[in-house]
Parts: sequence; structure tokens; C-alpha cells
Amino acid sequence: MTILDKIIIEKRKEVAKLGNQTFDQVDVPKPKQTFKQIIKEQNKMGIIAEIKRASPSKGMINEDVDPVKQAKIYAENGASAISVLTDYPFFKGSMDDLRAVRAAVDIPILCKDFMIDKVQIDQAKAAGANIILLIAAALDDETLTSLYHYAKEKDLEILCEVHNEEEMERVLTLQPEIVGINNRDLKTFQVDLAHSARLANMVTDPNTILVSESGLKTRKEVETVAQAGAEAILVGETFMRAHNVEAAIREFQVPLPNHARR
Repeated sequence: MTILDKIIIEKRKEVAKLGNQTFDQVDVPKPKQTFKQIIKEQNKMGIIAEIKRASPSKGMINEDVDPVKQAKIYAENGASAISVLTDYPFFKGSMDDLRAVRAAVDIPILCKDFMIDKVQIDQAKAAGANIILLIAAALDDETLTSLYHYAKEKDLEILCEVHNEEEMERVLTLQPEIVGINNRDLKTFQVDLAHSARLANMVTDPNTILVSESGLKTRKEVETVAQAGAEAILVGETFMRAHNVEAAIREFQVPLPNHARR
């Protein structure tokens, strides 16, 4: 059984507990711009900066992080969006983290979790998320399509995540606005930055934003995925371990080559 399999088993238990709940919407203003608008208006690498205490592959990363303090540092130093891990069993996150971050910053927030049911989307939106994650590897075609359109109806942006050609083909049938290419294999958790370059070639719509996810540790690696066509990156562990988070974020905002707009 893979790590992803184990996570999905836990998610099914969580969904069963949530049942048909309704959730109280947090009372905060919406960000002035969507993530897509922010990315399309800049000519430097967009950054989804992540708040992540732990992961199945790395164990505890930053157990004592203050999500609000971390989020403010991200926002003040040029992050385009903030990703908040809300899974507890594997990543030690929570919806309380998301709500706290939403109250502290005014840029888009991604609810980073393993979505398998509409009730999770309702919960994320109520907590203040503007973007949700749909992982192709965790969903069959019918569920992927259903959740995608449901999130659209809820006025949420969707980051569709893939890590191989077959998943990219499935996701492209949705004509997605944002595609995340995960350099980490969710079954083995091995990282290969070549994923971004290889899969980016399959995306021909110039309006689709490509996000390179996982394993980015240096400016040179960010420049590499920029050359491959990524307009944004999702970075968690590198920022969570950084001694100078402000400098780390600024260092990753590399200029985009002209062809990054495809």
C-alpha cells in the first residue's frame, strides 16, 4: 500500500464524519485579485508559499511554526498565494490554521488537502480558502470532473495536480486554468524536477498557468522550471526550514523568460 493509499483511507473516514454538515463562513474580505490575475500581471515567478509542519516523507519539518507569523512573512515578501496544509494525520495541519491565516493576510489561500468529496470543498470555502487542490492520482475521472465543476460553482479557483502523462491527459479534458506539476511521485515520494519540463510540453493553451510543485531548493532549480514554462512554483519545505524566510522567498522570484507565457 502506498502513502497515497493510506492518506485516502483516512480521508474517507474524515468525510464520513463530516457527513452533510454545513459550515459557517468566516467573515473576512475576499482578496482583491484571484491567483490567476496576480500571475498574469507579473513577469517574475509567482510563488505559492506553503505552511507545512510535517510530511509523510520528511517527518517533522517545523513543529513550532506560528501559521499567522509565517503567513505574514510570506505575504509581505511577495508571495502570490499561501498554501495551508489542513490534513492532520500526515501533515499536522488543521482548518484552524487556515482560518487564522485567512484573518491575517489578504492574498489568495490554497486549502492543501486530499479532496475526495464535495463536503471538503464546502468546508474549505467556509474556512476562507480561495483555491482548492484536486489531485488526479487520488481521483477517478468521474469524481475529478464532478469536484472540479462543483468548486467552479462555488467561485473557487482549482489547482489540478498531475505527476505523469496519463494524469495530464485526464486533467486537460477539463480545460483547467491552473495545472500543478508535482515533481514528487505521490506513490514513492521520490523527487525528479524533470517532471516539470516533460509534462509542461503537453500544455498548449497559453492561458493555462503551470505551477511546478515539490523539491525546489535553489534559485537555479527555480530558473530551470521557469525555462520549462512554469509561471509559478509551490514551495513548502524549503521555506519552512529556512533561517531567513524573507530572503528565501525573494531569491525564488526569478524573472520569467518570454516563452514562459507560451
